[in-house]
Amino acid sequence: MTDTLAKDTASRFVPAADGTGRQPNDIAELSKRGYQLLKENRIAEAKDAFSRILVMEADNNYALVGLGDSERKQNRFREAITYYQQCLDAHHGNNYALFGLADCYKALNQYDKAIAIWEQYLTHDNRNVTVLTRVADAYRKIRDFKKSKELYLHVLDMESRNAYALIGLGHLHYDFKEYKDALYYWTQMLERNDSTADIRVLTSIGNCHRKLKTFDQGVPYFERALDIDPNNFYALFGLADCYRGMNQQYRSVEYWNRILESDPKNKVILTRAGDAYRNGGDFKTAAAYYNKAMDIDFDIYAALGLALICKGEGKYDEAIERLTALIRDDKKNYRLYIDLADCYLKVDKRYEAIETLQAFRRQGLRNQAINDMLESIA
Repeated sequence: MTDTLAKDTASRFVPAADGTGRQPNDIAELSKRGYQLLKENRIAEAKDAFSRILVMEADNNYALVGLGDSERKQNRFREAITYYQQCLDAHHGNNYALFGLADCYKALNQYDKAIAIWEQYLTHDNRNVTVLTRVADAYRKIRDFKKSKELYLHVLDMESRNAYALIGLGHLHYDFKEYKDALYYWTQMLERNDSTADIRVLTSIGNCHRKLKTFDQGVPYFERALDIDPNNFYALFGLADCYRGMNQQYRSVEYWNRILESDPKNKVILTRAGDAYRNGGDFKTAAAYYNKAMDIDFDIYAALGLALICKGEGKYDEAIERLTALIRDDKKNYRLYIDLADCYLKVDKRYEAIETLQAFRRQGLRNQAINDMLESIA
């Protein structure tokens, strides 16, 4: 339960005197105290307060929801579900229990159940934008594009600047590879809520430009993200990749190395840095990075990089040997066949080059780059 809901719950609790000898004022005070403790993240004390209420009133809805919220706050979602369900068994349609129960199912990736509960909630309050965006998020997770978009847009009809709906629409279109539409909504998010620019939105916009190969337009967004967090992995990675796409290898290595300062054993980044040095002609430094990656664990891209260094240095026989070995372990990687065929051509072995490319096709695989190379040398 959110802090707002917690405050509302405590303030609206009006216990009934029923002549049973219970002390309603004690229940009211315990309820108020429990939610205050929960707000302060003093979970164990909050649970104690709510449990004491249940001793006095076994089906008290605020205590049951409070215990559910306590468990949910500790990521004990299955235990939380038990309390929320107990509340709903005694108090059908309790909005707070429904809200908490749906959030638990969402956290457990049981999106269909979460959707069903949130839609039940919406029968009581069909203009609750918080719930509407949650349902839209859940539909996005189960890849129901139409229903997800419909709900996000419904929220924007009510609140044109709603950040969650704009961000959600961006993610929805990005998930379906509609990068221009994702870019539109994330840009709208910045324009409408610029004073609260979110680093995740900035890197998301940058990533759209990476996907669209408009690398130069992505750079400013990643730079803005770094202004907020100079060590943000996604911003550093995005900038490095943008400069790689712009063929500015000397700039990309700066950002690969900044990532490696805090994560020196990141095999993927070591290989990317190796590629940048190799493409910039610094074979010695590139080999050092590839070998560091290989020391961590075998990596086909690092191994390919070492083979391409041999090729770049004119050591074609060694490159052929390395590439042939890689193909034995990765028979469907078309790039290996192209590089191997090119090495054969460099040593005037045209027949072997053709045979290499045809070996790829004999597996029933189709690739335009393979076809183009075969056509050029056949």
